Amino acid sequence: MDLSLENAELIANYILFKLKKHQQVLAAIKGLRNGLVYGARIRAPHALVMVFLFGTGTLLEKLKTVLTLTRTHAFNLGKFVFGYKLALAFLHRFKNRYQTWHPFVAAFTVGYYVFGENNGVNTQINLYLLSRIIYGLVKLAVEKGVIRQPNSPVFPWFAAFTWGIVLWLFENHSNVLQNSLKTSMTYLYRDSNVWTSVRDFIVYNKLPM
Repeated sequence: MDLSLENAELIANYILFKLKKHQQVLAAIKGLRNGLVYGARIRAPHALVMVFLFGTGTLLEKLKTVLTLTRTHAFNLGKFVFGYKLALAFLHRFKNRYQTWHPFVAAFTVGYYVFGENNGVNTQINLYLLSRIIYGLVKLAVEKGVIRQPNSPVFPWFAAFTWGIVLWLFENHSNVLQNSLKTSMTYLYRDSNVWTSVRDFIVYNKLPM
């Protein structure tokens, strides 16, 4: 390691040590860092695949779209983690101890401002979370005895209901579905109805112009 870099690391470590009494603020800053990294890692490959498979425009335009989507996801997630951890620290100090409702209030408040803007990235993230919290709440209800543990497997019925509803919506009311879902389902269920030769039956979805 270069001597100047080693000195810089030593100084930074000393500063972190001196600031250890502000652990909650430092945790928020580390959360910002982790949110940026995680958001970029999650969004970049997904956006790259979806934009290049289904997007339109030149190569440069597609790359700009990928970068825009990645930046939006990463910065929103980073801002949310940072704001949530600060809000949690504030509530903790205000009440002098942790309360079980603190996470909800902190996340509710910060989520309104960070993920409240109606755009494609936020919609995907919110829907991703919605499906998982519904699943989690049902399991919690069983654990707490609010719902009786079923005697037979429930997951097949969950899958059947999910796929039945989404295909009913797609075939009859596709305008209400999110654009990315509608694009994927069009590729799977509508484009597979059309071909003119063996080339666009096997090799291509549609013959290149």
